[in-house]
Parts: sequence; structure tokens; C-alpha cells
Amino acid sequence: MRELDLIVTSAFGLEAVVARELATLGYEAKPTQTGRIAFRADESAICRTNLWLRSADRVQVMVGSFQACDFGELFDSTYALPWHEWIPPRGAFPVSGRSVKSVLSSVPACQKIVKKAIVEKLKVAHRTGHLDETGPVFPVEVALLKDKVTLTLDTSGAGLHKRGYRTLVGAAPLRETLAAALVMLSFWRPDRPLVDPFCGTGTIAIEAALIGRKMAPGRAREFASESWPWLPKRSWKTAREEARDAELATVPERIIATDIDAEALGLARKSAAAAGVSADVHFQQSAFADLQSSKTYGCVITNPPYGERLGSARELEQLYHSFPKVLAGLPTWSYFILTAYPGFERVMGRQADRRRKLYNAQIECTYYQFHGPRPERRESA
Repeated sequence: MRELDLIVTSAFGLEAVVARELATLGYEAKPTQTGRIAFRADESAICRTNLWLRSADRVQVMVGSFQACDFGELFDSTYALPWHEWIPPRGAFPVSGRSVKSVLSSVPACQKIVKKAIVEKLKVAHRTGHLDETGPVFPVEVALLKDKVTLTLDTSGAGLHKRGYRTLVGAAPLRETLAAALVMLSFWRPDRPLVDPFCGTGTIAIEAALIGRKMAPGRAREFASESWPWLPKRSWKTAREEARDAELATVPERIIATDIDAEALGLARKSAAAAGVSADVHFQQSAFADLQSSKTYGCVITNPPYGERLGSARELEQLYHSFPKVLAGLPTWSYFILTAYPGFERVMGRQADRRRKLYNAQIECTYYQFHGPRPERRESA
């Protein structure tokens, strides 16, 4: 198998999480810029990373990179790349783009130039006067940052947050990749209690169950590169078999997910069933004020309302001011809370042990991490 330069994209703030995931899969990777993590591996990595990465957005193959300050340079440097080694004569290659702090600021114009250069190169290389683009899809991205152009092929197709289990969504849904990252950034382990008291449609709980069961998040969907002729089908077969063999029958500690919205809970149960984790998550209609547990050293991981889903600012203020009293009922637990509520630490009456800026859709949030005491060590018999 040939070695490839691969780029994994992620949301802002999750680059280190993705890099750790890649390390777990056996790939040495490092963030190269905001939202981009690079590594080098053989073709099988395309299959394994698409199937296994929980917090990443996409997996891309880098075709080439160069400086370009005018459209002539962009055309010539794009044309010089070996597109015929990647895209067959009938391959379709839609071009998307973005430009940040670059002279070539018109994204539509850059896309048009790159498309034209690839067409001309493929016509010459494949010795044809016409490209019908009726075959497998090879999505091309042209990304410009400070006049440096990076051209990639998107191996994923639909974003990796599309696991396949959530066909219906409620208000202000949390993206699956972000939910998985919240769990992976916490102290939770499958043998510890976990509660999400604002579960909504259940994404955090479902992603935790997938992690606890060692279920590959992409196991139930297809990817654009599965139809690429140069990527051996046996590589996909081997990767999917690896994923099936890794699955565990259940999580050691059942996950609890509560919410006051009965309709959202109905959607959550349907999503959990579609994800194959119904037995691993207990959904219950309950108010945050009623949160309690007899268990110790657990984790609260949650994304409470910021205001959009509440009727008034007064309701929002009352809810957040109830946090210290409610959470005091879980004195040995750790709390991991993603919110855009201003002054949250002041309301809690303590500073978070850690905090991280993240974005939920376009909303700037902070992930507050309040660490509880370490679990007592059990004496060996």
C-alpha cells in the first residue's frame, strides 16, 4: 500500500482530542492549524479513521499544496498535480472552497479555476475529449490560508457527525462529534456512573454508550471513498471486521439521561434504539431540581439550555442559580458543563478546575470542568 498525506478536520478547540484519538488508532498526528490535524499513513487509514473517529469532522487526502497570489498561479500549480492518479476518467469531482486572509478572496472564482485546471489535466492524462462525471464522487476542496493553497480529496462524504442513528432532531440539537468530545474530555469511564440531567434528544448519553461499548461510530453508514477504485475493497472489509470484533455486549454501568421534555425523550429513545444502545441508557422524565443518586464518584456531563429554549430570562436565571444547591447533593461527583451562560463560575460560587472554549453550532461556549474527589482505592483481598 502507498503512503498518503492525510488531514483530519475538526471543530475549533477539538484538535487535541482528535490527535489523541488518532494516537489510539496507532497514527502519529499533530495539529497544523486551527481545525486541521495532519498525519501520514497507508491507504487502510482512510477506512479505519472514518469508521472510528468520534470527534472529527472529515478525513481528507492531501493532493498538493503551494503558494498562489493570482489566478494564473492557481491554475498552473493545480494543473501540475497528478489528478489522474486519483480521479478515474468517469469520476465526478465537485469543488468546494474557502479563503482566509488571502489575495484570492473570491471563493467561487477559486473553485472555478481549480475545476477548470483539473478538467484540462484529466482530459490530457486520460486521453479523452470529454469527462461525463457519471462515476464515483471525489469531492475536491481548495483551501486558501494566507495565500497558501491546499488541495484535498474528501474521503468521508457526509460529515462524520452523521452516524446514521439520528433521523429526527429536537430544538438546539448537540452535534454528535461535540457530544463525543465532551465525554472524552471528562473523567468518565464505563464503570463509573454518568448522568445527563438536560439530555434533550440524548446525544451525550448515546455517544457515551457507544464509547463504553467500543462501538465504531461510523459502523452503520457509508463513505464517499468506499467507491474509489484505487482504495482496495478488502481494506474496507478488514476495517469493518475489526470494528465488529471490538464491540462489547454492554456497558458495566447503565447511563442515566433525564429531561423535562417528554417529546425530546421520545426522540432520544428512538435514536438510542437506532444506535443499538437502548439497553445501555435509561431515559427518564425529570426536572433538574430532582437530580439525585445514591451512587458515588460519578460524572455529570451536560449541555443545559442557554436561553433559546426557555421562556424567559427570569426562568434562565432561576435555573442557573439552582445549580450549586442541586449539585451539592452529589458531593463526590465531577461536573462537566457546556454552556454559554455568562458568569457561570460566579453562579457556581467556585472556579472551574479546567475550562475550554468550544462552539456549539455558531454559539461560543465554555466547557467547565469541576473535579470531584478521587475514587477511594479498593483494598485487594
